[in-house]
Amino acid sequence: MNPSEHKSWLSSRRQFVTGLGAGFGWVALTSLLDADQAWPATTLCGLDESVDDGQRSLINPMSARKPMLPTKAKACIFLFMFGGPSQVDLFDYKPELQRNDGKTVENEFRRGVQTKSTLQASRRTFARHGQSGLWCSDALPNLAKHMDKLAVVRSLTSDSFAHGSALLQVHSGRILQGHPSLGSWVTYGLGTENQNLPGYVVMLDPRGGPTSGSLNWSSGYMPAAYQGTVFRSHDPAIRNLVAADGTSREQQRREIDLINRLNREHLAQHPGYDQLEARIASYELAYHLQAAAPEALDLSQESQETLTMYGLDQPKPDWHSLALGPSTFGKQCLVARRMVERGVRFIQIYSGGGNAGGQNTWDGHHGIEENLKLHCPEVDQPIAALLTDLEQRGLLESTLIVWGGEFGRMPVSETFNTGGKPGGRDHNPKGFTYWMAGAGIKPGIAVGETDELGETAVVDPFHLRDLHATILHLMGLDHKRLTYFHGGLDEKLTGVLEARPIRQIMQV
Repeated sequence: MNPSEHKSWLSSRRQFVTGLGAGFGWVALTSLLDADQAWPATTLCGLDESVDDGQRSLINPMSARKPMLPTKAKACIFLFMFGGPSQVDLFDYKPELQRNDGKTVENEFRRGVQTKSTLQASRRTFARHGQSGLWCSDALPNLAKHMDKLAVVRSLTSDSFAHGSALLQVHSGRILQGHPSLGSWVTYGLGTENQNLPGYVVMLDPRGGPTSGSLNWSSGYMPAAYQGTVFRSHDPAIRNLVAADGTSREQQRREIDLINRLNREHLAQHPGYDQLEARIASYELAYHLQAAAPEALDLSQESQETLTMYGLDQPKPDWHSLALGPSTFGKQCLVARRMVERGVRFIQIYSGGGNAGGQNTWDGHHGIEENLKLHCPEVDQPIAALLTDLEQRGLLESTLIVWGGEFGRMPVSETFNTGGKPGGRDHNPKGFTYWMAGAGIKPGIAVGETDELGETAVVDPFHLRDLHATILHLMGLDHKRLTYFHGGLDEKLTGVLEARPIRQIMQV
């Protein structure tokens, strides 16, 4: 919106909603200053048009809002295996691959580029588990005990062989940067139930962040209120949260009130100034976080039995310089459970971090066995503990768990990126595996199939936009109706191509 248009932006519903979508300045002027003066729960651009314009001027962007669709889910935890976990070594058992180990085949190692490659069987032992009989390898022995809780999608596809663009697509629906992330769309549509904690929390691997960095949890062209807040794996989890020595809460409150009053006066002369609007909101959230975050992150409140279940008492392995063991991811999973208990809407935890191409991520170019030995023990016990813990507390039925990466791996031995050294697996966006559990999920089933070697989805192939439509639907959001007006378009997470929720894995 141009400044000249701002004076008349209330003249129509579309203009008002468009202006509101450009930033959350109106909201930041009044929200969160007094916890007892909550604004009416309502919806924003692209959501519920039944709210009158009088109410819209008092919208808090993070206030909890009613879902569009019937849903059990109140929160989502996305367990992201950065680098691309190998489906043929974990969940997608392929007897033909095992029988044809060492055979030479034609392999499309990049779009339209064929090469002679050698089939590489999995060195893992697969077995069926539980009453469902779902396949899982011995790389994940603890998670294997929970297969009856999972819905496994073995036929996902995406569009890019490269980490950067593949990460952007799985997080924001596009291979180009600048679009809001999945967590931003969820919090935009639903808000959050706790105004003292971020609605969207991101926890990174201590070895580094993913390729393309903060773009993976960015709010894009949405207001900054919807971007992810990073909690670090070591103390302090949130930087610059502790007040200066000698500063009381009352003094802080007076300072923030004064700063916000001055910012509001400046904002009135510079409408739509997104950076200033974000700054006003950040002061407020930081003030409330000082009290709420330490309590939420205080794991001393947990029993020793719980800490042990998540693997927090296990030492860092010494067999490999990159090995972390389960304690780091276990702490993050336990924090995620505590965040869910406190009304946080969307939590994403990354396993694997730093530059792609090495064993610091799930990017198994230089030896898939070493890669699995590093990363599977880091997540296996914590994820199993998270599923057990949520179920015992009655939270699994209201929490959606999503597991996967930006793509899978090839069934052939990698030599292209390794100087001819065999034993690794290259990227594979043509057929890979995700699983979900919890709220609204039909447990103990598998849908879709890759070909007999595990390379290409051939039965019920689903695109990432179908995965996104499914997650939104399970969270109570219609991917066709959840839109954001930007650049003259009603933008959607799933874009302009047809998307369909994966009904086979959904209870409703």
